[in-house]
Amino acid sequence: METDVDPIAPVSHLAIVMDGNGRWAQQRNLPRQEGHAAGVETVRRAVRFIADAGIDCLTLFSFSTENWQRPSGEVKFLMRLLKHYIEADLAELHKNDVRVKIIGKRQGLDAQLVKLIEHAEQVTAANTRMRLQIAFNYGAREEIAEAAARLAVRVAKGELDAANITPDQVDAELSTHGLPDPDLVIRTSGENRLSNFLLWQCAYSEFYFTDVLWPDFDAANLHAALQAFHRRERRFGRVEPALSKTD
Repeated sequence: METDVDPIAPVSHLAIVMDGNGRWAQQRNLPRQEGHAAGVETVRRAVRFIADAGIDCLTLFSFSTENWQRPSGEVKFLMRLLKHYIEADLAELHKNDVRVKIIGKRQGLDAQLVKLIEHAEQVTAANTRMRLQIAFNYGAREEIAEAAARLAVRVAKGELDAANITPDQVDAELSTHGLPDPDLVIRTSGENRLSNFLLWQCAYSEFYFTDVLWPDFDAANLHAALQAFHRRERRFGRVEPALSKTD
């Protein structure tokens, strides 16, 4: 059951590792594909209640570069699922002023899917209520390596001094350029790792791990995560302020 979510903490960018679809299906003696389909329904609900919480940017980890190692039938189903989601939901996302971007490698994806992704990004490019990023065929190590390679080309051309490359210059080469780094990263299903997701961008992110499987994630779970975030003190490398003598 969905509930209203109060924006109790100033989260500008929320990132979610959507994990547990397969286990959700297995617990119900269903094929893994049914779990992925249920996960898409949760995405639909989550986009609505996260936007209602006043969060400006949402990044969802959908398909990693390592997921190609899964059975071919499951991989093909996941490709069709993204295609179906864009086709079915683009109009509503656009109506609700959501800007859509798919980050990750386009190489290896079906040409029709790539064309659909480009269309969704173009149609929603001017939307401002919330930015929805779906990390699909994405791997953070590859993203960083490709950013370094592009900087190396600029160094070779004499456009950059290799000794003076800055973090901002690296950031400018990443797929998330122009967005704030994630304030909070949520991972569902009880796993406590990043799994090659936004490694550069999460340097100072807070993490929230929940045993809830992604298809069961709802607005109440988001509220619990935001409450946990609200209780944390983000120092960004600074020391805790010294207490006064009257404290």
